[in-house]
Amino acid sequence: MRAMAKFCFTHRRWVLLVWVVALVGVIALESGTGSAYKDNFNLSGTQSFDAVNLLQRNAPKASGDRDQIVIAVKDGKVTDPAVRSQVEALLGKVSALPNVSSVSSPYGPLGAKQISPDGRIAYAAVQFDVLANKLSNAQAKQFVHTVTSNSGNGVEFEVEGQVARQGGNNGAGGTGIGALAALVVLFLVFGTVLAAVLPLLTAGFALGVAISVIGLLSHVIDMASFSSQLSLLIGLGVGVDYALFIVTRYRQGLLRGLSGEEAVVQSLDTSGRAVMFAGIIVCIAMLGMFALGVSFLYGVAVAASVAVFFTVIASLTLLPAMLGFFGTKVLRRRDRRALKEGQLRTTDESPAWASWSDRLAARPWLFAAGATLIMLVLAIPFLSMRLGSADAGSDPSGSTTRKAYDLLAQGFGPGYNGPLQLVAQIDSPTQKAEFIRVQQAVAGTPGVVGATAPVFVRGTDGRPGVALANIIPKGSPQDQSTADLLHTVRNQVVPAATRGTDLKVLTGGQTAIFDDFSHVLSAKLPLFIGVVVLLSFLLLMCVFRSLLIPVIAAVMNLLSAAAAFGVVTAVFQNGWGSSLLGIDKTGPIEAFLPVMMFAILFGLSMDYEVFLVTRIYEEWHRRGDNREAVKHGLAATGRTITAAAAIMILVFAAFILGGERIIDLFGVGLASAVLIDALVVRSVLVPSVMLIVGNANWWLPAWLERILPHFNVEGSVEAMPAPDDARRPAEPVPAPAR
Repeated sequence: MRAMAKFCFTHRRWVLLVWVVALVGVIALESGTGSAYKDNFNLSGTQSFDAVNLLQRNAPKASGDRDQIVIAVKDGKVTDPAVRSQVEALLGKVSALPNVSSVSSPYGPLGAKQISPDGRIAYAAVQFDVLANKLSNAQAKQFVHTVTSNSGNGVEFEVEGQVARQGGNNGAGGTGIGALAALVVLFLVFGTVLAAVLPLLTAGFALGVAISVIGLLSHVIDMASFSSQLSLLIGLGVGVDYALFIVTRYRQGLLRGLSGEEAVVQSLDTSGRAVMFAGIIVCIAMLGMFALGVSFLYGVAVAASVAVFFTVIASLTLLPAMLGFFGTKVLRRRDRRALKEGQLRTTDESPAWASWSDRLAARPWLFAAGATLIMLVLAIPFLSMRLGSADAGSDPSGSTTRKAYDLLAQGFGPGYNGPLQLVAQIDSPTQKAEFIRVQQAVAGTPGVVGATAPVFVRGTDGRPGVALANIIPKGSPQDQSTADLLHTVRNQVVPAATRGTDLKVLTGGQTAIFDDFSHVLSAKLPLFIGVVVLLSFLLLMCVFRSLLIPVIAAVMNLLSAAAAFGVVTAVFQNGWGSSLLGIDKTGPIEAFLPVMMFAILFGLSMDYEVFLVTRIYEEWHRRGDNREAVKHGLAATGRTITAAAAIMILVFAAFILGGERIIDLFGVGLASAVLIDALVVRSVLVPSVMLIVGNANWWLPAWLERILPHFNVEGSVEAMPAPDDARRPAEPVPAPAR
C-alpha cells in the first residue's frame, strides 16, 4: 500500500491522464452501443414460469406481456364517431410496432366489455410476442410515446403494463441535489473548497467509469432497469465517504508536520487499507446474492459491485494523485499559517468526542441497554412487513402508468389492472370442454368479478394448442385479497375442477409472477443472510485477529438492518409520515428489497465498523489497554464518521426526489439505516459493548492464530505519533529542526 501511494503521488500526472482516458473512452463506447437493461422476474419451478414457457413453446405470439391502452373522454362517449376514428388511427399505429402480435379493440366483435358502463372510459389490450424484459428501453419508450403523443381533441390516451413501466422515466433522480448536499457538508467539515471538492471529484471519475461499464455489461448480463440508479446511489455515498476518510487522514498528517508525500503514504497505509477492506466487504455482501439462485438479482449485484470497485480504486490511486496536485491547499488558511510558523498538532482527537467517550466509559452498561432498546423499538414494524410488488397505483401521480391505472380502476374496478391468467395445453376436444369447466369454476370463485371467454390458440410447428382465459380479481394487483385469491385458485379451485382428468391448468400472469417471486425470495432469505454474515465474519476475524469483534459486528449489523426495515415498513406499508415524502399510496414492500437492502446495509454498516475498529485496533497495538484504545479510537474517528454519515444520509435522501417507488424505498431505507448506524450503533452500542467485554475483544485461540492468513489493516503503527494521554488537543508546539 505504501509503495502504491508513493507511485501515485510521484507520477500523479500519469495517474490522472489514465483516469481521464479511461473515463472518456468508456463513456464514448457506452454512448455508441447504448444499454440493454431489462427486468426478468421469471423463476423456474413456479407455475407462472411454467405458464410462460408453455406459451413461448406452443404459442409464441401469445407468450409476451399484455399492456393496456386506456382511452378516456372528457365529454361525450368513446363510441362517438370522432373519438372512434381517433382511437382506431392510434391502434393502427400500435399494431405496426415491432413485437406487437395483436391489438384487441374495444370496437371489435367482443369489445363491448372493454367499454365502461358510463361509456367514457375504454381500453384496448396490446399483446406482445415477447416479455417486456426482452424489449430494449428504446422500444418500450417508442411504444409509450406512440400512445401518449396521440392525446388531444378531448381524448386522453394512457398506457399501463410491464412494457409501459419499462418505458417510463429512468433518470438519475436527485443525483445533483445529493452531490450539492455532500459538498456543503464537506465544506463545513474541512473549511476549504478544495478539500471539499476532492471527494466529489474522485467519486465523479469513479462513477463516470462505473456507470458506463455497467451499461456495457447490461448487454452481457441481464440487469434490472434500476441497476444504474441503484449503483449510482451506492457509489456516490461510499465514494465520497471513502475519499473523506483518506483526505481527513492526509490533513492530519500535514498538521503533524509530515511532508505531502509522507502524509499521502500514511493516509493510504492506514485509512486506505480500511477503505480497501470496507469495499471488499461491501462487494462480498452484494455478490452474496448469487447464493439465492435468482437470476434477476445477479445483474444488480454485479452492477453495485462494479460501482464500489471503481470507487475503491479511485480512492487508492486517483485521490493520492490529486492530493499531490493540491498539497497543503486542502488545509484552512489558519492551519497553513500555523505550519509556516512551525506550530504542529499532536493529536487527531476531537474534544467533544473525547468527552463523549469518557461518558461512555463511565456507564457502558447503561448506554448499551438504552441503544439496544431504541433499535428494538424501531424494528417492531418489520415484524408485520408484507412482501409483494406494488402495482402501477403506486407510480408517480404524473406518470402515464399511474393515470392509466386510475382510469381503469375508475371505469371497471382495480382488478382490471392485473388479471390472473389460466393457461393449459390442449390436445383434444375433450380437453377443450374440460378447460371451459375450469374457467367457469374459477369465474364463480368469491373474489372474482369478471372473466374473459376461453381463447384457444393453435399450436405452432405441429405442437398442441393452448387455451387461455383471464380472471379479473376484485382487488388491485397489490392487495392481499388478490394474493389470497391466487392461492385459492391454485390450491383449491383448479385441482377440484380438474380432478379425474389429465388436463393441467396453470395460473400465471404478471400478478402471479410477482407473487411467486416474493415466495421464492422469502424462502431463500435465511440462506443469503447466513452466507453474507459468515463470509464477513471470516474476513473480520482475519483482519482484527479476534473472535468477539466479528460476532459483535454481525449482531450490530443485523440490528441495524432490522431497524431500517422497520422504518421502511412504517413509511411505505403503514403510511406513517408518507405524505411528508410525497407518497400518496401505500402498498407491500417489493419482494427483492429485503435481500438487496440487507446486502447493501450490511456492506455500508461494515464501512463504519471497519473505520472505527481499525482506529481502535491501532490504539490497542500502541497502548495495550482495551479501555484506553476504545476511548481514544472513538475520540479520533467519531467526528469523521458522523460527517461521513451525514453525507451518505443526504445523498441517499436526495434520491427520494426522483419519484420512482423502488428508488424511494432504497433511499428512505438506506438513509435511515446510516443515521441509525452512525448515531446509535457506532457511536454508542459498539464502543459500549467493547468496553464491557474488555481485553477479551482481542482474544483468538493460538491454534486459530497460526492458521489464519494475516491482513494488515492498521498500517505501520510504529510510524504513528506517541500516545497523547491527555486526550485533548495540545497547544501547538514548534516544529523540529530539519
